[in-house]
Amino acid sequence: MNFRLRIWRQKNRQSPGKLVDYQVRDISPNTSFLEMLDILNEQLLDRGEEPIAFDSDCREGICGTCSLTVNGEAHGPDHPGAVCELYMRNLVVDRSGLDRIVEAGGFITARAGSAPEANSILIPKHDADIAMEAAACIGCGACAAACPNGSAMLFTSAKVSHLAFLPQGHPERESRVLKMVSVMDAEGFGNCTNTYECEAVCPAEISASFIAKLNREYARAQFRKGLGE
Repeated sequence: MNFRLRIWRQKNRQSPGKLVDYQVRDISPNTSFLEMLDILNEQLLDRGEEPIAFDSDCREGICGTCSLTVNGEAHGPDHPGAVCELYMRNLVVDRSGLDRIVEAGGFITARAGSAPEANSILIPKHDADIAMEAAACIGCGACAAACPNGSAMLFTSAKVSHLAFLPQGHPERESRVLKMVSVMDAEGFGNCTNTYECEAVCPAEISASFIAKLNREYARAQFRKGLGE
């Protein structure tokens, strides 16, 4: 198969970028999109040109490192799935804003040392299942990329919800949601207007219903804060 790729080239995030056309030929149908970029990079190196920078790691749709926009859609049109299964520089995405949201509250208080006995804290299966659904977020940033408002609500709601459903996450329950939402706003992410583009492109198929959970957690935390608790 032959492809004409129009790829965003940008030296760094301070420099202006532009779209550059490349031709790749004789690509096997069994080749993934990122493998095609590997082939193109080999050709660019042979010609003495700068290779295309892009993030990747596991290439199995697990790690969340890859997050290209293909044909105007985060991760491409084949959903669910990450782009490896099918901008700071070129195709590398700056996800440091998402990292800072997690740093603000995406953790629990836990004793260091030996692992606790498995049944010392009982959790209803329903709660464990929902928490696991939220924890499936791989942090790729496709939700924010697809949202017309640039909102990171689906990402933040997943990180808040998977701990809010578990007893281990309750000691920081109120402070977590307040801090994470505050950092999300400070990072310049937009507001959610329920277009559900985030849910449509999420490779982990995380439901937008977790955004409602985030809103409830936030309202609860603000109410308790107002009571002085």
